[in-house]
Amino acid sequence: MENKEYKIEAEYNPQDRLKALNEVEPEFWKKKKLEDMNKTEWELLCDGCGKCCLNKLEIKGKIKFTNTYCRFLDCQSCLCRIYPHRFEKVYDCRDIDIKAIREKPRWLPKTCAYWLLDNGYDLPSWHPLITGQAASVHQAGMSLQNRSVVSETGIKNYEDYIIDWKDL
Repeated sequence: MENKEYKIEAEYNPQDRLKALNEVEPEFWKKKKLEDMNKTEWELLCDGCGKCCLNKLEIKGKIKFTNTYCRFLDCQSCLCRIYPHRFEKVYDCRDIDIKAIREKPRWLPKTCAYWLLDNGYDLPSWHPLITGQAASVHQAGMSLQNRSVVSETGIKNYEDYIIDWKDL
């Protein structure tokens, strides 16, 4: 496998993610099943919390979250710094698709919009699609921003980093 280096986005405005709202029907998530959403709608569902980028362990059939995160996660914006190339660079990076959303045991956080909608819940009031502001996920304390997290770089025993946050 070729070892590629990727330019890490130095400056990115998370609010830019919501520019695509002009391209979709208002409240599309209330009118469409996940399977029927187009790529733009699908991407807009992501609240930008960064929790799916936490490393996880499966122990006795249950997913345990750790407070260690992928080295490419920007903990300020809570977005991937190499998003277009993540599957090339990180061998175990998971695509958030229908299969992943419905996988048992559940590895997505309880607050994940994909999981919530697929299980009959509505988006929370702090979700960027509701507020129109990318920062609302951070302001509500629902992202990794300002949490005690550690880069996976150099971690040997992930078991030492298991957490039990109520929003996971």
